[in-house]
Amino acid sequence: MKIGIRITPNASKDEISGKTDDGKIRVKVQSPPVDGAANKRLIVFIAKTVRVSKSKVRIVHGNKSRNKILEIDGDEKEIMNRLERKK
Repeated sequence: MKIGIRITPNASKDEISGKTDDGKIRVKVQSPPVDGAANKRLIVFIAKTVRVSKSKVRIVHGNKSRNKILEIDGDEKEIMNRLERKK
């Protein structure tokens, strides 16, 4: 499944902080946006949140943007339930 993400780097903690007006999930990560550190942290955080391995989470669009599209392998309904519970 593919989901839209709006990432905020350099946050005080990793967390899902709601949704944007256009339906993207807001995610804050502690890592800075340098050398892909924030992207790596995002993948680890999302994988842990939806309980899949890191290899099942990929950034398919927006590697150098705050707006990203992630592809997550797994049951779509279960993934959305786990993301919604973390808000």
